[in-house]
Amino acid sequence: MLSRTADHLFWMSRYIERAENLARLLDVTWQMSLVPQSEEAANQSWAGIIALNSLEETYAAKYSTVNGENVLRFMVSDPDNFSSIHSCLRLARENAHAVRGTLTTEMWETMNSTWLEAREKSFEQIVNAGIGDYCEWVKMRSSLSRGTTLGTLLQDEAFHFIRLGTLLERADNTARILDVKYHVLRPHGEEEEATDFYQWGALLRSVSGFEVYRKVYRDVITPERVAELLILNSDMPRSLRFCLSGVVKNLELVANSHSGETTRQAGQLYSQLRYGRIDDLLEGGLHEWLTDFMDRIYLIGDGISKDFLVPMAEAA
Repeated sequence: MLSRTADHLFWMSRYIERAENLARLLDVTWQMSLVPQSEEAANQSWAGIIALNSLEETYAAKYSTVNGENVLRFMVSDPDNFSSIHSCLRLARENAHAVRGTLTTEMWETMNSTWLEAREKSFEQIVNAGIGDYCEWVKMRSSLSRGTTLGTLLQDEAFHFIRLGTLLERADNTARILDVKYHVLRPHGEEEEATDFYQWGALLRSVSGFEVYRKVYRDVITPERVAELLILNSDMPRSLRFCLSGVVKNLELVANSHSGETTRQAGQLYSQLRYGRIDDLLEGGLHEWLTDFMDRIYLIGDGISKDFLVPMAEAA
């Protein structure tokens, strides 16, 4: 496969997955903002989204204060913010258009119609219809894109690069969501027990994990078990272990003479997840572990870019 084609497929899937995960993060933050709390605490949660995406300077250039309305406008519909949902859906469509001949008709029509509908939605229309409804729409369009890919595309190299992009982006975002919310939601006293329950429930719903948690643990929601589910559970589709398992598998299927080191790094990280225990991760500090994980995911993505997506002439 031409490296340029692989590059478009890889980033097409990353952008559509990024839009979905951003919608999930905004949705859970919006839900948590409705829980009784101080204005300062609510604004800290919104500021966390900006920091999570490393957009402090870009945000500060447009807005002087951090609050729900400003952050939502910036992260949902700002065309100048390349990390907004609006921009992610546009970039996903542009990458799909560049490899139109590689995609099935169903895949292209899904990507194209998603963007055509998204560009007609102004921020005011989105707010009036409901932020939660818009986030659900984004998640459903991403699921439809993923479904048409799994159901119609030949499982050749094109499919493997799409899966690599999806799983790397999902792993990174699951780690980010867990990192930004885990310590904020740690219990601070018995009087906050009810509030904590709803907040942990909202966090699990943001990764479609609430029902899964009930099936796996059949008990009250605790921070340690939430972390275990989202990091080490092999059957949870948005867990870090599940994602890395898929990354290793697809890397092996597209391996070339340059990709040995990238495959080794991915395999090493997956082994830590496969044989790790949550007590050991928490003992060393979950934030530190997740930060290291995100750094290693970045290196794996960078390795994939150099091994497969950058033409040899450019790499030289």
